Amino acid sequence: MGLSQQFLAQLGIRYPIIQAPMAGVSTPRLAAEVSNAGGLGSLGIGTSTVAQARQMIEDTRALTIRPFNVNVFCHAPAQRDQSQEAAWLQYLTPLFSEVGMEAPASLDEIYKSFLQDDEVFALLLELRPAVVSFHFGLPSTERIQTLRQAGIQTWATATSLREARMIEQADIDVIVAQGIEAGGHRGIFNPDATDERLSTMTLVRLLAKQIQRPIIAAGGIMDGQGIQAALDLGAAAAQLGTAFILCPESAANTGYRENLKSERAATTRLTSVLSGRPARGLVNRLITYGEAAGSPPPAAYPVAYDAAKRLNAAATKLGNHEFAAHWAGQGAPLARELPAAELMRTLVEECYRTEV
Repeated sequence: MGLSQQFLAQLGIRYPIIQAPMAGVSTPRLAAEVSNAGGLGSLGIGTSTVAQARQMIEDTRALTIRPFNVNVFCHAPAQRDQSQEAAWLQYLTPLFSEVGMEAPASLDEIYKSFLQDDEVFALLLELRPAVVSFHFGLPSTERIQTLRQAGIQTWATATSLREARMIEQADIDVIVAQGIEAGGHRGIFNPDATDERLSTMTLVRLLAKQIQRPIIAAGGIMDGQGIQAALDLGAAAAQLGTAFILCPESAANTGYRENLKSERAATTRLTSVLSGRPARGLVNRLITYGEAAGSPPPAAYPVAYDAAKRLNAAATKLGNHEFAAHWAGQGAPLARELPAAELMRTLVEECYRTEV
């Protein structure tokens, strides 16, 4: 039995296709459709309240008996800097004025890290999804072992060999190798550290040679040919995010969908402007304004996201989507507008070059 087949058998899925846990875009129906089609659907609860997370997991369970993944954020709590936050708000004031809103006087740390969230930890132990995955870092050894003892498989994102070794040493089951092509937030543990910005191909090959854990390739993979290439490189499966955004089951709004179907999909950028951490998305007015010469650094993650979300909420009421976080990877022009089940069939046919 090959590496991928062993991974699939252990996880209890048919195909080496993981739908990425895109917080704010993934839905119970999307996750369930992918899992029912033989892949692994995912939920991103890093931005959700405990009540919202419970509802999402229970709703997914009502739609599928198959395994699915629940992803949490393990970022270090924000280092608040009032002068930096004030400077960032002052810089954004003209944009708030454009959408008819006064700039807020202060910002909030809108998301709690899983590192500090005892309620979400208890929820996961109660509901026991098949997989719990970690982004931005790792929880304590105690939490990792407790999840595994509860029969939950653990995964974590790595953007480098160093991070992958830390994941392996923490006795986590699976490593998600996130290349620089990936859309959404980069999973780098320390965003202030040097980032080699390795491609998915390079990272997967490095890990395949030096890490004794199953590897999931993530970043820029949009079709079955890309999935097969990842398997050939030594990955046990491939994780696709941007490929699923245009599915009707996703929570992407009309502006997001229109941009992803337009010529704008060809231009993505890795930026900290929107949230305070590096993330790749479709270039818009907020990104170009925030990265202009002489601009101050954004507030820390997720404090900066509070400003972006308030600005976008006001702009959206005016039909303006130039301040939204439309996360997308470099393969965005390859996105297809298909129902999730049909997209899964297409991916499998492309990967195995046979009808299913």
